[in-house]
Amino acid sequence: MNELEVHLDADDLARALRADVTAGLTDEPKWLPPKWFYDARGSELFELITELPEYYPTRCERQILTDRAPEIARHTRATALLELGSGYSTKTRLLLDALTAEGTLSTFVPMDVSPTALEAAAEQITADFPGLRVHNIVGDLTRHLKHLPAEGNRLIAFLGGTIGNLIPAERRTFFEDVRSVLEPGEHLLLGTDLVKSPSVVVPAYDDAQGVTAEFNRNVLRVLNGSLGADFDLDGFAHVALWDPEQEWIEMRLRARWPMRVTIPGVGLEVGFAAGEEIRTEVSAKFRREGVERELAEAGFALDHWWTDRDGLFAVSLARAI
Repeated sequence: MNELEVHLDADDLARALRADVTAGLTDEPKWLPPKWFYDARGSELFELITELPEYYPTRCERQILTDRAPEIARHTRATALLELGSGYSTKTRLLLDALTAEGTLSTFVPMDVSPTALEAAAEQITADFPGLRVHNIVGDLTRHLKHLPAEGNRLIAFLGGTIGNLIPAERRTFFEDVRSVLEPGEHLLLGTDLVKSPSVVVPAYDDAQGVTAEFNRNVLRVLNGSLGADFDLDGFAHVALWDPEQEWIEMRLRARWPMRVTIPGVGLEVGFAAGEEIRTEVSAKFRREGVERELAEAGFALDHWWTDRDGLFAVSLARAI
């Protein structure tokens, strides 16, 4: 069975884009949220990024899930798997296989802002798991968690290190929102990229083939297509910087020369000095003690902490208390 529940339609997305562009490009310094990378082209580019030799997080997380999915299934005995920011649900299949083998799973609930990605993934998952109810939710994880279904023994999965795109105050709100959805004894499965040498982490966001650079500039392509903007994509250089104090990567777009950009969809004309930057993404890296503290503050107990064999990435299983 394949169901679709929509809490975020094209008009909602258009309003949110206009609000973010107006706020971010009139601020000092300028910024844009990373969620606007992900039109169809952006999603394709990110899938390419996950296969790059420099981009370790996807491989490491897949290794952990391959090794630990049966243990996760035995520990949680979840009847419903709820995945946030599911995209094409590629790695989730490891959990679906394990929970199905455990004999407990009846429902899969992927939530994503992209109905296209949800429908494509759901079609394949329904074919591969014919007895599974697939309840797709088109929604924003920062606004629509309250719409997650309440029945069953639930396991919420938030994978890929996407939690690192939230700054600390946003993470606090997110963890509290997730905890408010869960009953005591239900679980959160979380993927976190770990603090490591900049010589390893920076190339993951600035690959030799330039795929991440194209992905970064795709946010400008989205603004050109959706808001009628006239960004010259060649006029912006891709920048990835390690911030040792915050322990995060910042992706930025740096103006190569002075320019003025008109954005008719929001009635803006934005000036850029040569070298001026737009921050497009923060990707925080974590230490176990920090993750455990943030989860505890939101009402979770850390039951398991697993890393890949090289200690680059972690998957944690936390229980609502």
